[in-house]
Amino acid sequence: MSTVLVTHVPARLARFVLRMFPLRTHAAYGLLWALALEASAVSLTGTAWRPTGATWVRVLSVVLALLFLRMLDEQKDLDHDRVHHPDRPLVTGAITAAELRGAMAALTALLTGLNAALSPAAVLLILSALGYALLLAALERLSATVRDRQLLNLAVTYPVQVLLGIYVYGTLAADGTVPADWRAGVLLTLCACVFLHFEFARKTAWEAPPGARLYSAGLGPRRSAAVTAALAAGAVCCQIALFLPDGPAGLLPCLTAALPAWGLRRFLRARRGGWPLPAATGFVAGTHLALIARASVLP
Repeated sequence: MSTVLVTHVPARLARFVLRMFPLRTHAAYGLLWALALEASAVSLTGTAWRPTGATWVRVLSVVLALLFLRMLDEQKDLDHDRVHHPDRPLVTGAITAAELRGAMAALTALLTGLNAALSPAAVLLILSALGYALLLAALERLSATVRDRQLLNLAVTYPVQVLLGIYVYGTLAADGTVPADWRAGVLLTLCACVFLHFEFARKTAWEAPPGARLYSAGLGPRRSAAVTAALAAGAVCCQIALFLPDGPAGLLPCLTAALPAWGLRRFLRARRGGWPLPAATGFVAGTHLALIARASVLP
């Protein structure tokens, strides 16, 4: 690569990030997820939550880790994108695999430095998530079954998100802010149900266009819709288990379940198209915002 091209790399990476990791969606999700998880964990100790400097290290670490995963996915999906998404940056040459790998190395170094300011446990936990993602990329290259079977692929790739959730909760437990008890598992399950509701919603449709990787293609539209709705119900059940002792006011985040209920009804009645994504997006954003608000106000 020439010197001129090297000087262009930051701009090329910036364009990649703006297109493939839009701040209003991907970064906003990382922000809300990390804040909701920390805030809920702290509120369960009986203390109203307030963000600290460590909070913003966790938030930034989650967002940067999600960006790392997006860069990795772009490389993993290259062969598929050449056929079905020829306008993707890596396919068109708007970015190269070497540039993405360099950016991933820089992100790893930055995440290590950020979390060294928290604790050795924080460094270990964040690097564990990145390391698992890299192992999965190697596994997908070796196994067409893991790569091409949607449900199996989800089963082996989703634990990366679980590890990021463990990073947030684990760093809180490491500094003595929260206990490492049964509530940690329920809270992480709550976050998983919220995310997986959206994941299934965006890949549930009555029709399967060529090249589309839909869960409904394997499960069928109705069963995929049932799983989508069940995940939202699972999130509500987790909130009841965690927050019922606070009384009715503690369960206000459960009101966002009206959105998946409406989405399911509309999807089944339409018998065409996909799950209404505004309802799924609203459920994710609304639940996280409600959890943050609840933790900020209620002891």
